[in-house]
Amino acid sequence: MRDFKVHFVHVGNMNNKGTQALFKSDVDTIHEVVTGQVKASVSTTDIEGVQKLNLDLDGILPSTVDIPYEKVDQMAKKFGFDRSGIKYKAFAVWMLFYMLVQTFFSVFSVLAIKVGFNPLYRSQVFNKLKNSDLVISHSDESFKETASLLPINLYWILTWWSMLWTRTFEVLVALSFKKPVVLFPNSVGPFRTRVGEYLSKLSLRNCRCLLIRDPVSFEIVKSMGLNVPKILTYDTAILFKTNQKAVLSDSRPLLGVSPGMYSHSLSSAGVEKFFDAHVKALDYAVSNYGFSVIFLPHYVSGFRFDDLETCKVIRKRMKNVDSTKIIEARSVDEFKSLLNEMDIVISSKMHPAILGVSGFVPVLCVAYDHKQTAFFERLGMDKVILDIGSINSKDLIEKVDYVWLNKDELKAVLKEQIPKWQDHVKNSIKRTVALFQPN
Repeated sequence: MRDFKVHFVHVGNMNNKGTQALFKSDVDTIHEVVTGQVKASVSTTDIEGVQKLNLDLDGILPSTVDIPYEKVDQMAKKFGFDRSGIKYKAFAVWMLFYMLVQTFFSVFSVLAIKVGFNPLYRSQVFNKLKNSDLVISHSDESFKETASLLPINLYWILTWWSMLWTRTFEVLVALSFKKPVVLFPNSVGPFRTRVGEYLSKLSLRNCRCLLIRDPVSFEIVKSMGLNVPKILTYDTAILFKTNQKAVLSDSRPLLGVSPGMYSHSLSSAGVEKFFDAHVKALDYAVSNYGFSVIFLPHYVSGFRFDDLETCKVIRKRMKNVDSTKIIEARSVDEFKSLLNEMDIVISSKMHPAILGVSGFVPVLCVAYDHKQTAFFERLGMDKVILDIGSINSKDLIEKVDYVWLNKDELKAVLKEQIPKWQDHVKNSIKRTVALFQPN
């Protein structure tokens, strides 16, 4: 049997620990469930970040077309200008135009390969796609427009339109080479515009199989009328494990906190409510239960109100600051090892919550999207969810009480359910991938 060549697309920024966990789980699972040898490669917007993961990959290459906001963020860090300033906006407009130029170059690269020439523009990427047996849109949330529990604005509309264009284009390139595309476990939707829904439909209807990680997304996909096989499964990050063991000298019980907000999503008043609720709830947890609070920033972008700055603001405002500390994990392995040591976790980001419960740690979820609410509702844990849009200190304190006082029951549910979910994800991927493996 010859090597099975798979190529991953739609792989994003590795500053996000959740993206690291998802991609590592995808690659490791492919190598585990496939019979015979696998040669896996990837197109990514973060080549350096993927290289640091030290995965078993046959090639780490750029995407066919860059995502504009990610390239602008790179320039903003390099030249030191703010996301809200005129320079950032000017670069963003330029990168939107350049995205169209790259699309034009890409079309000519595809045509060149089809007639037997080696293209000048990103030839390695197009040749990998041409020679692959299967193209995989990796596990994440590649087809949506903002989050279901957050308001939409012009910034997010343009950001998601550009991301959806690049993702749709890569699917169409694979299709032009007659390569099957499958969607690994993703959340899909919500859609706020016809443009966003059309681009997503164009991508998804050209996939050969769709693996969906939550029931809300599954219903959205069904409503799109796509004549494509669909499998409802779970988030692949629940498969992620680490051999690292965190050593903490802080007195127990330990409360892990991974707070964060989508950029430009909440109003100024909403941001203040978010901070105030966390400050009062964490001070309450320290005073009433003797917690040591460990802040664990999940996505450190270097911009205003990223997860690290959010942790710093909350910690600075607390009365019991001496009972707290911030640990900036260098990798998802370290991040996971720290979460495993917590007694309970408060997270307003998706994957700190998943990486916590996969270690059987009870989690309080401050939710901004249906991917979070659906995850905990499937566990029968509706009472651990708090909507970020209506967050206040009273409700957050009540949730802290509930999770801590019911921690043993919650942990028992996790120990029963999570292994079943892990088996389901692996089997879903195995059945799907086997359809395309060469004899």
